Amino acid sequence: METLLTNFTSPIVLAFVLGIVAKLVKSDLEFPRPLYQGLSIYLLLAIGLKGGVELSTTPFTEFVWPATSTLFLGILTPLTAFAVLRYMGKIDVDNSAGIAAHYGSVSAVTFIAAISYAETLGDSPEGFMPTLVALLEVPGIIVALMIPQLSKSESGSIKKAFHEVITGSSIVLLLGGLVVGYIAGPLKFEPVKPFFVNGFQGALVLFLLELGMITARRLQDLRKVGFFLLGFGIIVPIIHGFLAVMIGLWAGLSVAGASVFAAMVSSGSYIAAPAAVRIALPKASPTLYLTASLGITFPFNIAFGIPLYYIIATWFGG
Repeated sequence: METLLTNFTSPIVLAFVLGIVAKLVKSDLEFPRPLYQGLSIYLLLAIGLKGGVELSTTPFTEFVWPATSTLFLGILTPLTAFAVLRYMGKIDVDNSAGIAAHYGSVSAVTFIAAISYAETLGDSPEGFMPTLVALLEVPGIIVALMIPQLSKSESGSIKKAFHEVITGSSIVLLLGGLVVGYIAGPLKFEPVKPFFVNGFQGALVLFLLELGMITARRLQDLRKVGFFLLGFGIIVPIIHGFLAVMIGLWAGLSVAGASVFAAMVSSGSYIAAPAAVRIALPKASPTLYLTASLGITFPFNIAFGIPLYYIIATWFGG
C-alpha cells in the first residue's frame, strides 16, 4: 500500500491527473506543439545518452541475457495479444494485428516514469535499460504486421512500415543517444550532465501534463471499444508484466531493473506503432488501437501498473 501511495503522490502522476482534469473541466490549457516536440526530443535523447554512458562501463556478460530476454518477449507479446484479440475477442485480423503491434512495442514515457518511480524509492535500475527499450521497440511491430500477410489478409506495405519504424524519431534519438553516450563515456559526458540529468524530472512533469490532456481526449472513445477491449488493456499488460518480472530476474536484473523491464514489456506504444500500422494496415481502426494503448493501458500503468510490477519484483527477487 505504501508503494502505491508513493506513486500516487509523485509529481509525475499528479501532473498526468491534472492534465486529465483540465480537459474534463474544459479548460483552455494547451501545450504549443513545438514545446511538446521539444520535450519529447529532450527526454528521449537524455535517456539515450545516460544509457550509453552506463553501457560504456557495463561488462558484456551482464548485458547479454537481458538483451536476449528482451528480443524473446518482443516476439512473444504481440503473438499472445493477437491470440487473445482474435480468438477470445473475435476481432477481425487487421484490427487484432494492429492492436497487437502496439502491445508488442514499448511506451518510452512509461519506461521513463518507471525509472523515476524506482529512483524515488531509492532503488536504481541497471544503466543499460535504455538499450533494452530500443531493442523492444521494433520486433513486436514487425511480428504483428506480418500476421495479416501470413493469413493472406489484404494489407499495405510491410517494407514501408518497417522503414517508418526504424527511422522514426524515437528510435533515432534513443539509438543515437546511446551511441553518443557510449563513445563519450562518463568523463566527456560530465560537462552536459547538469542539463540532461538535473532538468530531467521537471521536463517529465511537463510532458505528463500534456499526455494527461491527450488521454482525456480519448476517454470518450471508451464507449466505442466495449468492455472486452477495456479488460484486455488491463489484464493482458499485467500478464505480460508478470512474465517480464520472472524472465528479467532470471536474466540477472535487479529488483528495480526487473520492475522497469516489466513496465516496458507491459506498455503499449503510441508513437512508433501507430505510424507503422497506419501504413501497413490501413483498414485497422485508430479508435481501437489508440484508445487501447493510450486511453486504457497507459493511464493504468502510470497509476497502478508500475508500483504493482515493483511489488511483484520485490516479492520474487527481494
